[in-house]
Amino acid sequence: MSLNRRNFLKTGAAGAVAAPYGFMRTAQAASTIKVGVLFSLTGGLSIIEKSLHDATLMAISEINAKGGAKGMMIEAVVEDGASDPKTYNEKASKLVIQDRVPTVFGSYTSASRKAVLPVFEKRHNLYFYPTYYEGFECSKNVVYTGAVPNQQLSNFIPWIIKTLGKKKFFIVGSNYIYPREMAKVSKILIEKNGGEWIADEYLELGHSEWGSMVNKIKTSGCDVVLSNVVGDSVVAFYREFKNQGLTHDKLPICATVTSEIEIAAMGAEYAVGSFTSFPYFQAIDTDINKAFIERYRAFVKDPKAVTHHALESSYFQVFLWKQAVEKASAITPDAIRDAVKGQEFAAPNGHVKIEPENLHTYLTPRIAQWLPDGQGKIIDAYPQPIKPLPYVAYGETDSNPFCTAKGLDTAKLKI
Repeated sequence: MSLNRRNFLKTGAAGAVAAPYGFMRTAQAASTIKVGVLFSLTGGLSIIEKSLHDATLMAISEINAKGGAKGMMIEAVVEDGASDPKTYNEKASKLVIQDRVPTVFGSYTSASRKAVLPVFEKRHNLYFYPTYYEGFECSKNVVYTGAVPNQQLSNFIPWIIKTLGKKKFFIVGSNYIYPREMAKVSKILIEKNGGEWIADEYLELGHSEWGSMVNKIKTSGCDVVLSNVVGDSVVAFYREFKNQGLTHDKLPICATVTSEIEIAAMGAEYAVGSFTSFPYFQAIDTDINKAFIERYRAFVKDPKAVTHHALESSYFQVFLWKQAVEKASAITPDAIRDAVKGQEFAAPNGHVKIEPENLHTYLTPRIAQWLPDGQGKIIDAYPQPIKPLPYVAYGETDSNPFCTAKGLDTAKLKI
């Protein structure tokens, strides 16, 4: 690779270029460090993803206000995934190859994460993914900061059966990998805890006509609905549920996706009495979280803006990355990835830590019931964060990990 003087100055004031992508080798190589920010700012998923984008930029702004990362200002290179996996792949390639960023923060759905994964694995780059997801993935190029099934379902399903006394589940979701894999985990837990699932149904992501599906739920004989519905379909589903006369006191929706932002979009009256399991709710009553909410509202210039789990993960993961950059020997994806292992942070949801072996995050499981003001009342919570087990549905335990720094032990999978 040859560099003339003009291109050399563009690359950095004092540093050598780390072939083949031009990552900075030392903290002195430039006064800024670029990162990719890749969320859907348009399309059906923008209802959620715009808030993840905002939380990421807020974290970058706060870090820059205190001197940046390793003495460098963080420069966000923003791209729009447009709620389309193909677009996500193209934008990820652009960020990694053309913009030469050593890290990208992005994605909400598993479909978009799967779309960009080949880019990061082929190019040996690093992706921070903030959304709760279905597990069943073990990549050395992704840091996962949202909940995995043992942090969202392993507490929820037994609670529904034993505390609510509901045993006949109608499982409904959007038609892509996350809802289908979450249903797989749920069925195992339902049967293990003495319940039964009587239906497992899907509609396309973004689907807005829920009349037939809700009628099917009404006539199914179920006593609880487990919802893995995603995006703006959540709004249509809950509204149709109420419009057909169903109430959450008799037939509750218990969701793995519905958060403060969907409830704000649909109107709180449609969700009152229903439940969601997440590690983070806006209702967490701590000084750290209250201050976080106020800063976020100020940042987006909306005094009524709501916070939610994927938003909060989008925020704190930037600080984990910043700590890794300051520890890393070089500003390269490999060096940052190695340095992020074991990083800890006092996040709005509580203490978080990156598990060194599988690059997932220790989080605290919580369950909330939705109130008339659109906020969740936390009615069940673990006393401390628990270890992330992305393969819990296949027999993974604390003492028997499947995903380690060496990779996935496929011999242990029980498919």
